[in-house]
Amino acid sequence: MEFTLPKALEATAPPEARGLPRDGVRLLVSRAGRGEVTHHRFTELPGLLLPGDLLVVNNSRTLPAAVRAGRRQEIHFSTPLPGGDWLVEVRVPARKSSMPNGSAAPGDVIALPGGASLRLLGRYSARLWRARPSVAVIPYLLRYGMPIKYQYAEGPWGISAYQTVFGLHPGSAEMPSAARPFTPSGVAALAARGVLIAPVTLHCGVSSLEADEDPYPEQYDVPPATARLVRHVKRSGGRVIAAGTTVVRALETTGGAPGAGWTSHVVTPETGVSVADGLLTGMHEPRSSHLRMLAAFHDEELLRRCYDEALDRGYLWHEFGDTHLLLRGGPPNPC
Repeated sequence: MEFTLPKALEATAPPEARGLPRDGVRLLVSRAGRGEVTHHRFTELPGLLLPGDLLVVNNSRTLPAAVRAGRRQEIHFSTPLPGGDWLVEVRVPARKSSMPNGSAAPGDVIALPGGASLRLLGRYSARLWRARPSVAVIPYLLRYGMPIKYQYAEGPWGISAYQTVFGLHPGSAEMPSAARPFTPSGVAALAARGVLIAPVTLHCGVSSLEADEDPYPEQYDVPPATARLVRHVKRSGGRVIAAGTTVVRALETTGGAPGAGWTSHVVTPETGVSVADGLLTGMHEPRSSHLRMLAAFHDEELLRRCYDEALDRGYLWHEFGDTHLLLRGGPPNPC
């Protein structure tokens, strides 16, 4: 889907730095079964879901995945691979963030802080390199890393700004941001409403993809207990609501069954969705793979109306921005 995103609608800071609580962001709700679009605050989410619905969340914790390699290079650690290699992006520090480094070459050994090093083995894609680190990466990043930051963001913001209330297992290069607005009191309100909550793990790689660029393979785990809840809710007539595109990717990889590994599955209108009845997500950029996933939940006309209204009403984009709940069908609006 093509549209122009004005710079004024890029969320440059967390809501807390804009005078709002985490859950004070806006929530656009679209219902395919009714063809309607409504506007809310995120704090209204418990009333927009029904007792017996299952909210599936990503419990991956965000790593400080960027490391300065001297004054001229910055490494973004994206995704671990079987055998200990990593997919990384080699970048050049810029005034507000960094930019791709086009001079890197296979065989380069990049010196990192603390005496560590990284050998570039070869290109994996136009942006990512397959690389071999000299150290265990996650403990190293927890000591030497900083959050990945992009040009639209002010800051810098500490790693706590990039964590969600569900984050438990360190592994994501970038925050599973759909769940950022959840707070302990919001989770309690969902439980009091009778909404079930269950986790999956999907460690997000470098997710700020270029236009028309597919997601890279990512590590996931759908636990048996979560798979049992998915089956129970489906059989009972409830809805499975995925809190984030990462959750959809994990659930659709396994078909809602238990499973773990690395997934290359890309959800599109052609693949469809068989498990998730709804998706809670952020506002996505033009021609992104995330928008292709959204088109598996809504037809082009409804999705276009959602984004037209979001643009007209000044919704904010990116990880610190506003949210969107897409419902494929099911019961009428409970409010």
